[in-house]
Amino acid sequence: LVERDILRGAGADLALRMQALEAGRGADVQRVRQLARQFRSLLPADTDLPAAPLSEAQALAALLAFAYPDRVARQRQEGGGSYRLANGRAAQFVEPDGLMKQPWLVIAELGSQQGQREERIYRAVALDAGLFDGVLGEQVRLHDELDWDEREGVLRAERQRRVGELVLAREPLPSLDEQARGQALLALVRRRGLALLPWTPELRQWQARIALLRRLEVERQGESAWPELSDAALLQRLEEWLLPYLGKVSRLSHFAQLDLAPMLATLLPWPLPRQLDELAPVAIEVPSGSRIRLDYSETPPVLAVRLQELFGLAETPRIAGGSQPVKLHLLSPARRPVQVTQDLASFWANTYAEVKKDLKGRYPKHYWPDDPLQAEPTARAKPRR
Repeated sequence: LVERDILRGAGADLALRMQALEAGRGADVQRVRQLARQFRSLLPADTDLPAAPLSEAQALAALLAFAYPDRVARQRQEGGGSYRLANGRAAQFVEPDGLMKQPWLVIAELGSQQGQREERIYRAVALDAGLFDGVLGEQVRLHDELDWDEREGVLRAERQRRVGELVLAREPLPSLDEQARGQALLALVRRRGLALLPWTPELRQWQARIALLRRLEVERQGESAWPELSDAALLQRLEEWLLPYLGKVSRLSHFAQLDLAPMLATLLPWPLPRQLDELAPVAIEVPSGSRIRLDYSETPPVLAVRLQELFGLAETPRIAGGSQPVKLHLLSPARRPVQVTQDLASFWANTYAEVKKDLKGRYPKHYWPDDPLQAEPTARAKPRR
């Protein structure tokens, strides 16, 4: 391997080089033989070299596997030129080669070319996978794998015989270790994301309400009693809030049956749940008497309300102890936005007159007073007499 190739242009197979060393008589061959004698002379005279019951081809492959265990390689597709190595990397034959008939190789010489993602195989030898049951047995490791069969949506458990990252064989595991099973479920959630779980719009609003109060408190005093419950933070804490409830999950469809609300509620210690309803209420009562839901998915939160229901209200509603004005989406009777503002007083004083002209023309049967601050709010076309 350290000498110049004695069969340049003859493909990648090192077994052909061994045959040439036995039969050839050129200067290159003699130089290799001389170097081999020098290496052999370094061994103590009494070194015992037991004979292994291997063919020459098997012995060559075994020696190279001992020398380069990370370069044991398995063909990705039958007859193809691409291989996966035990170290997880990839290598390929750039040109057709006789070794492409072999499912297993040991690669002795690799090289990379500019612009190519995979390394190129220059010299290698076919490997009999049966050697892993014999002289190469020390390279085999047992690995219990729990993962999802994405096609059928079920959890599979199997015991794998591996050489590095390569799987030699696999067999089903009849029973699942609960800890490993739970970790496999969490790994699936981390891979797929929290969208795998049965979120409701109300739960997403709950998450956003907490995020708002946490942000305001951090801005005000640098820290917050409100926990970080973003998707990224929840994924990091799956063992804490999700794992205890996965005992009956064995199919992908079972995730949809989880009751997510009480699981997430465990992350909000008392008295924060009560404070949440006080500081970031789900809905606000407007002057007409209607309770209008806030949308916390935007910052600041949005209160979308028909303009007529705010008659008599001088200032923009605020939440979070008065520290956060909401964003008003003022709607027409058909619930179409006519104005977006966080300054209701300015809207009444400067913009309402123009908006009233337009709305009075489109909705003449509705109530459009000249002085909205003195008018009676209504959720109907006109106030009750």
